[in-house]
Amino acid sequence: MASWSGGKDSCLALWRAQQSGVYVTHLLTALDETGLKTRSHGVTKDLIISQGKSLGLINEFICASWQDYEGQFIEKLTELHKIGIKKAIFGDIDLISHREWEEKVCLAANLTLTLPLWNEDRLKLVHEFLEAGFKARVVCVDGRFLNESHVGVEFNHQFIEKLPDGVDACGENGEFHTFVYDGPNFKQPVSWKSLGIKTYISPEEFGALTFHFDLLGSP
Repeated sequence: MASWSGGKDSCLALWRAQQSGVYVTHLLTALDETGLKTRSHGVTKDLIISQGKSLGLINEFICASWQDYEGQFIEKLTELHKIGIKKAIFGDIDLISHREWEEKVCLAANLTLTLPLWNEDRLKLVHEFLEAGFKARVVCVDGRFLNESHVGVEFNHQFIEKLPDGVDACGENGEFHTFVYDGPNFKQPVSWKSLGIKTYISPEEFGALTFHFDLLGSP
């Protein structure tokens, strides 16, 4: 099972695991409370399903608020373990707090944690992703780091070169998120269309932060 946001890091982690001989059957994606789009990236459930079909994998979902996210994630991992899933693949690179959480939920579900990208150079991973032939679009940016001009564009070498100082090339600190629509393990490209840019301000309890989303839909 691969934890799946639909973005570049989870995609590269899946690809690396597959290249190393790991047999992956399922993708697990967290949706928001509406069940219509991903928790952080804002990508529609339909497009995540289209990714799964192109990758030849089975989509699994949870619908959760941040408050009940962990409990629902463990419950779903436990269900997957019962049908024979033994490993959980995550795309984190070097954030210790993320790894500790993943260790916690995997232990609770009796799964082995696999981190194919762990402790590798962030910029090198970006270049590996692009040079492998993956194609992605920037679908969300955090307004503290990037403005609207950085969302709704192709994630490529030119995008990386133009990032402001202090913004990580992998967006590992949450500066931006991506949607992968093609690559070496895709049977065919995922079709999408942009429905425009939307600005969202998070609730006060989550910092009243500004995010810009490229609203992608199926054509």
